[in-house]
Amino acid sequence: MKSFYKYIALVAAVSSVAFSSCKKDILDTVPNDRVSTAIFWKTETDAIYAVNAVYASLDAVNLFVLDGVTDIGHTNTTFTVEFNIENGTYDASHSRIQNEWQNGYRSVFLANEVLNNIDNITTSNTALIERLKAEARVLRAYFYMKLTGLYGDVPLVTTAINVSEGLSVERTAQAQVWSFINKELSESVNALPATYSAADKGRITKGAALALKARANLWSGNFAEAAAAAKQVMDLNVYGLTDEYEKLFTYASENSKEVILDKQFLAGTITHNAFAYMGPYSQRNSSSSFVPTKALADLYTMKNGKDINEAGSGFDPEHPYTNRDPRMRYTMFVDGDVLPSGILFQPVPGQGGADEVGKTQYNTSTGYSLKKYIVADDLATPGASGLNFILLRYAEVLLTYAEAKIESDEIDASVYDAINAVRTRSDVGLPALSTGMTQDELRKAVRRERTVELAFEGWHLFDIRRWKTAQTVMVGKIYGITYYSNGQPVTVEVPSVSRVFDPAKHYLWPVPQKEKTLNPALGQNPGW
Repeated sequence: MKSFYKYIALVAAVSSVAFSSCKKDILDTVPNDRVSTAIFWKTETDAIYAVNAVYASLDAVNLFVLDGVTDIGHTNTTFTVEFNIENGTYDASHSRIQNEWQNGYRSVFLANEVLNNIDNITTSNTALIERLKAEARVLRAYFYMKLTGLYGDVPLVTTAINVSEGLSVERTAQAQVWSFINKELSESVNALPATYSAADKGRITKGAALALKARANLWSGNFAEAAAAAKQVMDLNVYGLTDEYEKLFTYASENSKEVILDKQFLAGTITHNAFAYMGPYSQRNSSSSFVPTKALADLYTMKNGKDINEAGSGFDPEHPYTNRDPRMRYTMFVDGDVLPSGILFQPVPGQGGADEVGKTQYNTSTGYSLKKYIVADDLATPGASGLNFILLRYAEVLLTYAEAKIESDEIDASVYDAINAVRTRSDVGLPALSTGMTQDELRKAVRRERTVELAFEGWHLFDIRRWKTAQTVMVGKIYGITYYSNGQPVTVEVPSVSRVFDPAKHYLWPVPQKEKTLNPALGQNPGW
């Protein structure tokens, strides 16, 4: 699967070729600088390459942005455009708003190209063609989940359209988009295998379709469907939690039993820049583009399961990282941690560390820095990592199942089992939740668990929107580490920053202005 990217340019070229019905004469030749549709869509190999090109559109480093503009993250340099999303000054002309829309619809276009043309291939291997069509449908559903999650009502385009149609297409009601997504994922399941051989690792499986169905229905509030789909994934007995959360985002755990869907990369060939983009500044001038906040750090309980502010927790403010939920140090670098280069992470002001808060504009502004995907293997080439990017893993399925059952008020032992499986993973080792909790207590517990377990994996923005908590957590000052100076506690406050979230409009991004200029029929979201 990792070798498919070399064919992306080839297939993209196919998608851009236009033909006319010119008179056939000696001047009619097949282009030699691209692949023409006159010679493509002939073989099984063509079909495979075309679907492979759709996989290339899956998310990767851009997912850091989506968590980085929530309460658990912060845009580290306020001159970066994403900071405007945090402080509420963005509008329909914002580049991130445009890029996510544009990338989403480019991806939909590629999937539609496959589905519009793949049946032109003559082959006796109908099972392969049906499987590839199912892969394309699931991928298209993935892209539509993000689009409707970000923008609400969006154009639902499922076939090839011409330029004129593209300039007049209208948005489809969000409920209808969710219904389409659910239908696509449901109908694709049976054509997909449970597993693949090593050569095809990374392709959409039956479990990936069902897990995405669980996510989609959770996001749309269809809790019964979400729980049922998650249970189907669990009953496949294909996936499980890895023993070591610490290694999940390293080369050692690629293609582990926990990974349900990822974007595959290959060191030296097809790479990404996660290390350079998110690593601490001391690590070959990496940029810490988005940094964890105190809001995230404080969510990690003590190892005994008690909140840090709870009586009897044992929390020591002078040693704030001792006896905490181990996922804290697996997710973020904290003061005293060993960095990939071998030096210590020392963000405390006045201590002279290379990562000291305020030392340069690129040093962490909160005193924390992301650890997921920042591995020693990539230190020599921080802009060219070959580490696979996890898009969906089994822990999320368990938490989706639990949350959906809680919201349906169908609380039974299986809810506790799902949450506790995540909490009691071997190298996490938190105590299991005690039975007998109320619906509201369990709701708070699963939301907290989901936030710390999946931090900086790209989906928290969608969570605080559907929970309708953004208007509470996305306002006011941004804080970081607390350290002691002259015996007194000092909490880092990011200077000149105050978040703003207007519930009248910020629960949806605006339709990008460029798209509205081209097509006024798109209209605009409320408040924009």
